Amino acid sequence: MATRALSGSWIARGVHKTVWAGILNGDDGAPQSASMLSDKSVQVTGTPGVGGTLVIEGSNDNGVTYHTLNDSRGETTGLLSFTAADLRTILENVQLIRPRCTAGDGSTNWTVSLIEESPK
Repeated sequence: MATRALSGSWIARGVHKTVWAGILNGDDGAPQSASMLSDKSVQVTGTPGVGGTLVIEGSNDNGVTYHTLNDSRGETTGLLSFTAADLRTILENVQLIRPRCTAGDGSTNWTVSLIEESPK
């Protein structure tokens, strides 16, 4: 269980991209603070492995407590829980956001890309 570093870059005016790579079973990502960029979409790619599940979590109490965030489109259960590659829009605008792998096997290896944009 490790906390994976994030990398980030500005890709256009008011648009930031954050990437977490190499998220294995039991890992989480270093939290990203981007509440000033309230429009967010997340893309998950990689190898889920057997039973692999990755969730996108948020916190408003400086990372003391995390909760699974929701898809603004209300797809499936609404929770941002991935068992395969997908792209979704995040409903909540939270203080901190991170990915966390909650299940998988030795081949589980996720990459998470988050696009954060200022509302227009």
